[in-house]
Amino acid sequence: MPAPILCERDLEFMLYELFDAESLTARPRYRDHNRETFTMAMNTSRTIAEKYFLPIRQKLDNCQPTFDGEKVHQPFELKTAIDAVIESGLAATTADFELGGMQLPGIVANAVSAYLSAAGGVAMGYTALTNANANLIDAHGTPEQIEKWVVPMREGRFAGTMAMTEPGAGSGLADLTTTATIDSDGNYRISGNKIFISGGDHNLNENIVHLVLARVKGAPKGVKGISLFIVPKYLVNDDGSLGESNEVALAGLFHKMGGRAQTSTALNFGEDQGSIGYLVGEENKGLAYMFHMMNEARILVGTGAATNALTGFQYSLDYAKERPQGRLLSEKDPHSPPVSIIEHSDVRRMLLAQKAYAEGAYALCLFGTQLADDERTAPTEQERKDAHTLLDFLTPIIKSWPSEYGPKANDLAIQVLGGHGYINEHPVEQLYRDNRLNPIHEGTTGIQSLDLLGRKVPMNNFAGYKACLAEMRNTIEKTKLTGSLECYGTELAQAIDTLVKTTETVMSATRTMNIDAAFSNSVKYLEVFGHVVIAWLWLKQGLLADKALKAQPHENDVHFYDGKLHAMKYFYRAELPQIYHWAKLVSDLDTTNFDMQPEWF
Repeated sequence: MPAPILCERDLEFMLYELFDAESLTARPRYRDHNRETFTMAMNTSRTIAEKYFLPIRQKLDNCQPTFDGEKVHQPFELKTAIDAVIESGLAATTADFELGGMQLPGIVANAVSAYLSAAGGVAMGYTALTNANANLIDAHGTPEQIEKWVVPMREGRFAGTMAMTEPGAGSGLADLTTTATIDSDGNYRISGNKIFISGGDHNLNENIVHLVLARVKGAPKGVKGISLFIVPKYLVNDDGSLGESNEVALAGLFHKMGGRAQTSTALNFGEDQGSIGYLVGEENKGLAYMFHMMNEARILVGTGAATNALTGFQYSLDYAKERPQGRLLSEKDPHSPPVSIIEHSDVRRMLLAQKAYAEGAYALCLFGTQLADDERTAPTEQERKDAHTLLDFLTPIIKSWPSEYGPKANDLAIQVLGGHGYINEHPVEQLYRDNRLNPIHEGTTGIQSLDLLGRKVPMNNFAGYKACLAEMRNTIEKTKLTGSLECYGTELAQAIDTLVKTTETVMSATRTMNIDAAFSNSVKYLEVFGHVVIAWLWLKQGLLADKALKAQPHENDVHFYDGKLHAMKYFYRAELPQIYHWAKLVSDLDTTNFDMQPEWF
């Protein structure tokens, strides 16, 4: 019997016990939904994942996209699978009913797409980026742009991308050179080169809508002079039909370590007269608009990393239960039958670490998705504002912690399988390779750490930072009513105190020393904060499990909740204590990294 893609019971726990997603149906936008419709959407997702994506997972990995100089070629089964997603409505789960969407709450849509992501991996990036692209235009475009571009993307006829990175300007967007000039007809003409554009060219949809960052002639230098343009692969006529090519040329494909189902492209814009681009919003405000899509993409990256970790955990757990090998040290009889490897304590250690990383990371991502939805649909303006503040603060952590610890979980899954984990007859090595991209794209871990420490912490008089600490301290207060978990609340409180002291020290140092030196351990600061947040989310899960166990549930649920409590204990005993060493590096203002000279390597 094949291993389950994901643990259905855990998804239900996350949705309905940890985050109370059912309560969202009281909001006007979701009043046509109930738990039954949520379940139906999840069942549809699982069915499509198992029928269309799981059978071709290895083929999509082995058969990388190719380019013959004119067209991109991919396994035909991929289009069949993507079409099944579109036809089922799962490509636009959060979009309005009127646009053919399911109008699901974001947190439910996240859980619904988890099955597709678990089975299809980055193949789901085509629809995810399309949704994010459409969301940006929906938020900042004109009614005409929404009708012309968003509607066909919601329908699945057009795909969408984000085109930022250039050969000479990766994360340093201030140095981008793609230009936009106004011609005699008043059209913007876009010229330049973009690289690493995910889904930049393919034959899965009729058209591809690129959101391109460019600098209008005469614009200020740096990020303040960047504008955003809609640049389609093919122009679109007034009646909605496709027009002529828009000078968006595929220069080549990149061949990746993992994540091979989605093309990674080099694109040339406007090699002749210039690609026609449609300005989004106002000139020179493009980066602010693009952050709408970038922040959504960062949550998607974290979620993809967490889902990969969950999938690898489920597979290695199933393998460990079925694979007999060796005997316990306490068994002296060589004639006794071998035990399943899950009986060995070190295998349990690796499974427990995976569970702690994967389920902790996914809880963080669901929390972020819930905040994004609250920002849009919470009942009061203050609740919407508070959700925005907390989400904006947490985004670097939501992107980075799952991206760093997801691959660590996949690495452990390989180790659980031993030699079988290293060969592609089992999927865990592919899951690791696929997941290894996540610490890189949408801003590396180093960039996210500078964003957290240099911008998000002090922003608006430390508003997001304080809001996050308040959320965690509120949970700590609840442990005082349980007795059995109060000690973990105390441990979390001590960790928060260390975090606060570290933050105060490094913030103070920025006023007296070189900021590059003061922030040279910013990644460790991000890791400290991430671990504290994950410990908080595990404590929340532990409180629910403790309460459920006291209610004497069915035996299967007893095992489930005991597992939650034990994973929480593992994180507090094996993971959380590490923050004190990392915090010391940061608060001691250790400059070993900064002081190392290039000539000394």
